[in-house]
Amino acid sequence: MGKTGIIIAREYLTRVKKKSFILMTFLGPILIAGVMALIVYLALQDDRTYKILVIDDTGGAFTELKNGDRFKFFSVEGLEIEEAKRAFKDSDYTCILHIPEKILSQNRPLLYFKEQPSNKIQSQIEDKLERIVEKEKLKLYDMSYDDYRRIKTDFEMALIKFTDKGEEQTVVKEKGLIGLIFGVAIYLFIFLYGIQVMRGVMEEKSNRIVEVLVSSVKPIQLMLGKIIGIALVSLTQFVLWILLSTVLITVSQTLLFQNKLSQLSTQEEIQKPAQLKQAEQLSEDQVNFSDIIHPDHFINRINWPLMLGLFFFYFIGGYLLYSALFAAIGAAIDNETDSQQFMIPVTIPLMAAYFIALTLMENPDSKAGFWASIIPLTSPIIMIERVAIGLDSSQYWELILSMVLLILGFLATLWLAAKIYRTGILMYGKKISYKELWKWIKYND
Repeated sequence: MGKTGIIIAREYLTRVKKKSFILMTFLGPILIAGVMALIVYLALQDDRTYKILVIDDTGGAFTELKNGDRFKFFSVEGLEIEEAKRAFKDSDYTCILHIPEKILSQNRPLLYFKEQPSNKIQSQIEDKLERIVEKEKLKLYDMSYDDYRRIKTDFEMALIKFTDKGEEQTVVKEKGLIGLIFGVAIYLFIFLYGIQVMRGVMEEKSNRIVEVLVSSVKPIQLMLGKIIGIALVSLTQFVLWILLSTVLITVSQTLLFQNKLSQLSTQEEIQKPAQLKQAEQLSEDQVNFSDIIHPDHFINRINWPLMLGLFFFYFIGGYLLYSALFAAIGAAIDNETDSQQFMIPVTIPLMAAYFIALTLMENPDSKAGFWASIIPLTSPIIMIERVAIGLDSSQYWELILSMVLLILGFLATLWLAAKIYRTGILMYGKKISYKELWKWIKYND
């Protein structure tokens, strides 16, 4: 084993044996699974029944409002909205639903509440109001509500991309969510472990340990060993997080929520209107979002071996590129307070990539998405999302170019960082400026 290999092994073994690493490796998945389980549990345990006082200024058009499973409507004859609001605080009502006189033209009812109803409850109330508003408007055109329901048609446009080779490719927007999740994971781990590289270099520099080390190894070997060693630590922790989180989430869902979810699914199926069930039967080619086991579900239409392979490539490539920059920053400064002026230019591309990734699902063929997927500083986050959304065969050159440029970008960044590292690692007690860094970079052996 060469000197660089010894440094890699030292960095790796030293960090994985730390109690903090072991604790976070097992605590992280527990926290992730626990938070997700808590969110689902709280959502399923919302069994409150909302008492809604209806103030109808239209003259009684909304007397047909029917109660729901989790809410009941009440009305008090002759009660005005201002009087109702004054007495609302001390009343037993949960909400006040105010229907203004010009509801047919404004389409804007008002809901006052003490405890905000869930989005599902709000949607159900809106549906009931919409039906009555529709009926009132149909009276103006002398049309029955049944006739209206028969001719009313809801459209959901299917997006089919026509490739350069004349092939038809169905666009599934939800696939971009997978790419976005992968991209955000890369973003978080690059930043988290890049900071560890910087702090590790600063610690060795402040403790003067580096003065002993550089007498035996070259600065470039020391920096590269630290970068690769921490990279192996991050991969180890990330793989363990994935495995443990998957197991915990699966177990918690099976043990805690399976019966509840089955009951809700059955209840929703019973409550579906007959027309909606008929429409679903006529749309057999459309797959329900929650039906993950269906072979045509978007989850099962993703090329997972390709996605996972690209994830690890861009994760490692992005980490190596940014960790070299963080190592250079750590070598140039004496304490973390001085790091801010140098970290801002390094973190701006990461932040820009994150915001571009958020907009990429709406406009995957944007110029910003193309250039961000090619430039090495942003490509680890953007290109993997573009691949998840879908690339034409004619666009494969973009993927290859992105991967090649990321490798070249890392080598260039490593050379640049080594120039700074070599000089800065042995310099103490001096405030470093960008002008000083430029002198170090131009310095020749």
